[in-house]
Amino acid sequence: MNGLLSFARIQRRHRHLVGGKAMTLATLMRGGITVPDGLCVTTTVYEDFIRTTGLGTRIGMEMGRLPLAEMRWEEIWDMALRIRNLFLNTAIPDHLRETLASELETRFAGRAMVVRSSSPQEDRAGSSFAGLHESYVNIRGLDAILEHIRLVWASLWSDGALLYRKELGMDMQKSAMAVIVQELVAGERSGVAFSRSPDGADHAVVESVYGLNQGLVDGTITPDRWTLDRRTGNLISHTPAAREQAMRPVDGGVTLMPLAEAEQNAPPLDEETLDRVFGMAMTLEKTFERPQDVEWTVQGESLYLLQSRPVTTTRDSASDGTPWSKGDKRPWYLSLKRSFDNLKVLHRRIEDELLPQMAAEARELSKTDPAGLSDARLIEAIQTRMRIHRRWVDVYWRDFIPFAHGARLFGQVYNDVVKPEDPYAFTALLAETRMTGMERNRELRRLARMIQSDNRLRERLASRKLDDVNPEFSTYFNAFLERYEDLTFKAVRFFKDREGLIGLLLEMAEQAEPEAAAGRPDIASLADDFADRFPEDRREFARKLLEIGRSSYRLRDNDNIVLARIEAQLLKVVDEAKRRIGELDRVDADALTPAQTVKILSDPAAIHEIVKEQATIDEPVQHQGRPGLVPPTVDTADGDFIMRARQLIGQPAGQGLAVGKARVISAVEDLFQFKSGEILVCDSIDPNMTFVVPLAAAIVERRGGMLVHGAIVAREYGLPCITGVADASALIHTGDRLTVDGYLGIVTIGD
Repeated sequence: MNGLLSFARIQRRHRHLVGGKAMTLATLMRGGITVPDGLCVTTTVYEDFIRTTGLGTRIGMEMGRLPLAEMRWEEIWDMALRIRNLFLNTAIPDHLRETLASELETRFAGRAMVVRSSSPQEDRAGSSFAGLHESYVNIRGLDAILEHIRLVWASLWSDGALLYRKELGMDMQKSAMAVIVQELVAGERSGVAFSRSPDGADHAVVESVYGLNQGLVDGTITPDRWTLDRRTGNLISHTPAAREQAMRPVDGGVTLMPLAEAEQNAPPLDEETLDRVFGMAMTLEKTFERPQDVEWTVQGESLYLLQSRPVTTTRDSASDGTPWSKGDKRPWYLSLKRSFDNLKVLHRRIEDELLPQMAAEARELSKTDPAGLSDARLIEAIQTRMRIHRRWVDVYWRDFIPFAHGARLFGQVYNDVVKPEDPYAFTALLAETRMTGMERNRELRRLARMIQSDNRLRERLASRKLDDVNPEFSTYFNAFLERYEDLTFKAVRFFKDREGLIGLLLEMAEQAEPEAAAGRPDIASLADDFADRFPEDRREFARKLLEIGRSSYRLRDNDNIVLARIEAQLLKVVDEAKRRIGELDRVDADALTPAQTVKILSDPAAIHEIVKEQATIDEPVQHQGRPGLVPPTVDTADGDFIMRARQLIGQPAGQGLAVGKARVISAVEDLFQFKSGEILVCDSIDPNMTFVVPLAAAIVERRGGMLVHGAIVAREYGLPCITGVADASALIHTGDRLTVDGYLGIVTIGD
């Protein structure tokens, strides 16, 4: 066998070589079901490719940086992007190319093809990888087919696929990928059919759209939906869609096109075709002895089966409210990934509606002085602001978090088109200066320059005498406070008193004016080069994708800052309530939650219950302010000496090399003690705390990812940055001497 098997030659014994999809298609073809012609590139070809090119070893190195169980979603995405780039930049060896080229050119020369995954781990009982591995539609020519075979291989290591295999306890190192290369049937109508409804009800469901199935599967197009009696096939209900667009094949791929008026006014399926689709789904259920999730398309009078897999999950939420069914979190993983068209809608809603509304609501709340409220009105204000804050936090998770995929989608498309050696080269095009946090830091730098040039002002501020200071400075200082006093960190407002801000400005004034970063790329030229790599009719897509990517990148800063202003308005009324409660001197007011402050103000007798609650809380062991972390030193068995961490490994997120003393940030006070030239070490950098970054020599962060806020800001300032350093703020102490290697992702503790 040369590593290729036509559907007609696939036998049951080949399942481990061809995977679930190919095995199903072969079985159905032998059973007389109409299936588009195709063949399978078996797992032996994949294994030969990663062995002979050394990719297997390099993938192992990437997987070995940090245990998958300890990685956050963004860290896994980063790793998956690096692995994908390895596939993009590793040519198929000549002996494999010759084997593939001979068969593919003979069978499919000049024809439009579909290239899709068929992993042996897919579509088995109890698991379904639907949507996690890649499929590509309307691929023409040998070079394009070979390139997309590599991309399907790479999707074995996508973030979603890795997370799902981890969820199911599968062995990552034993994963392999077969690929189906199949003739494209450009159906006029397409859809899915469930022989048993995915919500668990005892009926069948058929969904259909005009054009190709891709628009339905990725959620871009809402389908017409028919519910049928499983026993008789009788129609129970039909839910029509707002029919506006269809996914159609075009040169180099597929695109959305408007529907003709006749199609808009009529459902995609007539009664006869609906009966045929239902009959096929029920036949497949009998064949495989399980309810089936079937993809199909209709071209002319012919009904084609595209794939069939077991219905393994239900679409409803679990009993605890999580948006996935028991044992299958894949729907949540997939919900974070959005199509280009979905991102366009999110982009406009976030930029034009949500962010302005959030900012306006924060401004309106700021007009009320909590000190002037009666206890009853203060209780009402706390409860109202708790609801408002909760509502905006829900918006943050519903809309802002998924929109973060805009930067990721741009990065993937950029790498696919440009194929840079550096998988993060795309971030240069995303870097902008319109972030709220960066504008705030520029204003701080302007205030610091005023202090540098005025010794008397410096002396007055050093003695904390704010009267009789430079009028220009006073004006700018008060304007800064008005704009930014609502920033929060760990439920504390940064600038509610001026002491910390003055100390920060004095420290910045001691720092030499930072030099402009050398060798910054010409962003406009990079953007033009990216767009020029697309055909003329696809360049508008490229420009829009870049716009969405930049907005998504910028949002990582701006949404947190605006949300913090909402939080600050809640904290203002809670702080006033704590002040009044604190006067009773029977409770630790600082430790009260908003709900507890309401309880005590409503019923002073409740203070006894809350005092008891506070007294029974066991304080966990703290390491640099963080509970529950392993201690930074370890005694040997005989106690002869103490062993400490020497080198910590993370992900390189900002290039450069820096040496300096560590400043571990776990509370607001740590930020205002920050000294110029120190290395910022923290659990995660919040956009509200980045006003100290201009003082830093480097950044070390436990939270990982190339697109987390710490990495974004570090690159803006040209600072070495390492993210994903496990237990960074426990293993490193303030004052430790650190060497931060942003090229290799290594933090060395000590000289």
